[in-house]
Amino acid sequence: MGVPAALLLLLGAGYTTGAALGWGSREVSLIMGDFGLAAAAAAAALSCLVHGCRAGRPARSAWLLFGLASAVVAFGNGAWGWYEVVLGTPLPQDSPADYAFLLFAPLAITGLLVLAQRPRTPAGWFCLLLDGWLVAGSLFTLSWSLALGRTAQGQSGDPMEVALALAYPVMDILLVSLVVGLRFRRRDGNRAAVHTAMLALAVTVVCDALFTAPELRNSYHSGELLDAGWFAGSLLLAWAPWSPDARRSSREHPSAGGLPRRRVASTFSALTPYAAAAVCTAGILYNALGDGHPVDRVVLAAACTVGLALIVRQGVMLLDNLSLAQELAHKEAHFRSLVQGSSDVIMIAAADGVLSYVSPAALGVYSRDPEDLVGGNMLDLVHPEDVEQVLREVRRFLARGQLPGLAESTEPSARVECRIRSGTGEWLHVESTLNRHRDGLILNSRDVTERVALQAQLQHNAFHDPLTDLPNRALFVQRLGAALGAAAPEGGRGGSRAGDRDGVAVLFLDLDGFKAVNDTVGHQAGDELLVQAAGRLRRAVRSGDTVARFGGDEFAVLVCGRLGPERVRDLAERVRAALSEPYWIGGTELGVAASIGIAFASPGRGPDADPKAATDELMRNADLAMYRAKSQGKGRVVLYRPGMRAEVERRSELEARLRTAVREGGFTLLHQPVVDLATGVVVGVDAQPRWRSAQGLLLTPTEFLRTAEHGDAAARFARWLLQEAVAAAAARRRDRAGSVPVRVRLTAERICTPGLYEAVAGALRESGLPADLLVVELARTGPDRTADEVARRLAALRRLGVSTAVGGFGAGGGSLGALARLPLDTLGLDRSLVQEVADSALARALVGHALRLGRDLGLVTSAEGVDHPRQAAVLQELGCRQAQGPAFAPPLDEPRLRRALARRSYPVPRPAAAASGRRPHLAADARAGGRPEAAQGRSGHHHTPSDLPERHAVGGPSGGPHGETSVPPA
Repeated sequence: MGVPAALLLLLGAGYTTGAALGWGSREVSLIMGDFGLAAAAAAAALSCLVHGCRAGRPARSAWLLFGLASAVVAFGNGAWGWYEVVLGTPLPQDSPADYAFLLFAPLAITGLLVLAQRPRTPAGWFCLLLDGWLVAGSLFTLSWSLALGRTAQGQSGDPMEVALALAYPVMDILLVSLVVGLRFRRRDGNRAAVHTAMLALAVTVVCDALFTAPELRNSYHSGELLDAGWFAGSLLLAWAPWSPDARRSSREHPSAGGLPRRRVASTFSALTPYAAAAVCTAGILYNALGDGHPVDRVVLAAACTVGLALIVRQGVMLLDNLSLAQELAHKEAHFRSLVQGSSDVIMIAAADGVLSYVSPAALGVYSRDPEDLVGGNMLDLVHPEDVEQVLREVRRFLARGQLPGLAESTEPSARVECRIRSGTGEWLHVESTLNRHRDGLILNSRDVTERVALQAQLQHNAFHDPLTDLPNRALFVQRLGAALGAAAPEGGRGGSRAGDRDGVAVLFLDLDGFKAVNDTVGHQAGDELLVQAAGRLRRAVRSGDTVARFGGDEFAVLVCGRLGPERVRDLAERVRAALSEPYWIGGTELGVAASIGIAFASPGRGPDADPKAATDELMRNADLAMYRAKSQGKGRVVLYRPGMRAEVERRSELEARLRTAVREGGFTLLHQPVVDLATGVVVGVDAQPRWRSAQGLLLTPTEFLRTAEHGDAAARFARWLLQEAVAAAAARRRDRAGSVPVRVRLTAERICTPGLYEAVAGALRESGLPADLLVVELARTGPDRTADEVARRLAALRRLGVSTAVGGFGAGGGSLGALARLPLDTLGLDRSLVQEVADSALARALVGHALRLGRDLGLVTSAEGVDHPRQAAVLQELGCRQAQGPAFAPPLDEPRLRRALARRSYPVPRPAAAASGRRPHLAADARAGGRPEAAQGRSGHHHTPSDLPERHAVGGPSGGPHGETSVPPA
């Protein structure tokens, strides 16, 4: 219900309540009974006139007439109020109000006639007149017997008074007759508006009928409860033009998508004569038996005309039925000839699938006798694999027609393709069109077996290699794009490797030595070798993988699923071994090898990434990896890595330069102080290597460190870093220049390198540095598969007395479960989290959660890359224990480091909460086995920036695990 309807309902309820309570006073009762009804009628008139000006023909005329009818009612009520309220005199006989009220019924009757569906033939007009008289005469007979006769006898004086007294009920009877008779004869349109208008007229007629009764009319005065009925009728008529119409057409042609439903109008038309006869009989019986007087001549005359009209109407209906039966028989014969002569099989199935009719075409299409199919179930003919599909389509088709308001928007039929067994036992591809038929279906089926086979062959040829029958490049690209699209929502979760979740990998294969085969034994033998190689590929991969031939001796494999790089590499090795086995062609043994490149879909690709670009990139990466395999000696498997294009050329150069720098002292070691945020005391130093260029500049060795992740050079670099850091710390301790722990940052792979434990123990033993002054920091948590090994190595170092820490938390991979399994003392936040902590609410929330996690795990929390005092203040407020960065001191050489340790502390900015003495997070929470630092007094000295010719980071996180800024090598 809309707001306007609710307001009208509230207004009607208020008027009814006021009328029931008498309005509080006589004057208010007269005003509301006269001018209140006039206002309601005026509103109805205005509403109908406005709608009539906007509506199309013929509805425009009807609404204009309804508006005029309401206007005369408004005039009549206004005239009545003029006499009673303004002049204070009773309403005189033959007043303008009587004539105005009398005009209401003719105007409303004319409007209903305009809305009625006009008969198309004279016989139709005749039947309409007969139906109208049946209703009107019956109601007149009953009304005359109940009240009109006594009313006519009571007005025996002036003939005008008698005419006026009888005019109201007669007009009301005629209006009711039209409302009842035309209720089911209106045109399709806004039916809600027509229904509401008819309801308004019916309410008005009922109130007029009650007012006609002498007992009620003699005691009536304005403002009574009877006026509420007229008021409600006017409100309904005012709302009628704007009422929404949500109903669908009750009669639908079968082609409109709905089942043809029998209108209630047809049932009402059949019962109208009998209902009218019953009402007329009731009037005669009441008149004859009610008061002992003989039957009134008016009643007798009206009853006779009603009976005569009933007889004539039944005769017309009989003739109409005979005509319809002949027409139906003619159409049935016509359609039967069409069905039996059609080349398509036409079947009629009941709701349970039982066939009640099968056309003769079934003998030629299905090789089955139609008589044998009748009585059987339709699903018995369908292939078992297609039964579920057929049932699903039929249910969806039937359910669609049951939804209201969808008859015009849905297709009139549905198509279903399935396989049907013929009389010869062959399965035929059949296309069937479904249409509704009463409570079942009509199926129009045709054999499309040849078309399906031709389409399948054409599609297969378009997407498969003609020699090996493998998918070609087009189909491979299509399947790869679909696989990348399905994996896109998970592709946006950074920080995990491809082996930790469902992923996509591509293998590019090239047969090494295939050109020699073609040159020695010919292209025909080469084609046979390709066919055998394709068969070996199919058998070597999994059943769900896609094997394709791109042309020549190039093949590709698409691998999808939860496979990590190791398992994909094992699969590639199995393929390489299968392809490298000898081939016997024409009695000759031939041999080729296979170079394979592997590329995985980018783990950082988001769901909005271009699938075509991602497909091209992945295939290009696999192709590059394959050529890398060929360049490394052929017959091997290579996994693609970013930067592979330039890596080969510079890797050998960088490894040589790294060996030279380590051997000849090309590296130097700087230390950055680690400050306690509560006191400003230097509680440790972070060892950071630098490369000394030929010009004497200290450059961050990002290129070297990236190269040093693998190989013997990386192990030598890690041992050099560890030995230098331990030796420098031992020297400072011996010189009493500051005894604070030194952090040495190593990657997970370096920590797991054999011999690291012995290297740490040897460095401590040779230098004499206590083990508790060495902190081995894990650069970043690695993948879960290496967490257990890293945990064992760190536990061994802790048994030696060395403290352990993890740095770079919040960047890179590694799960929280892996973090929980590691024996740690300190948790260090990555500089990428710290950069925006003072300016971004999101960064502040992330840092707060990371620090809270560290405290819950019992770890000392630390932050690196603190560039500004504001960052330090926010970190202190969030509960961070330690920090390092340019906000306190840059990486320092040994002399300035000793001066900084002599000062022992740096100024620490106070957080906003410190003004009130509140330090909510800086409680002692050292983990068991950790080493809480002793609080010392703050020094008033300020540190000075380093004057070393060193290049530092300028905004943003570094590219390596040591916090360096990417600097091109000199």
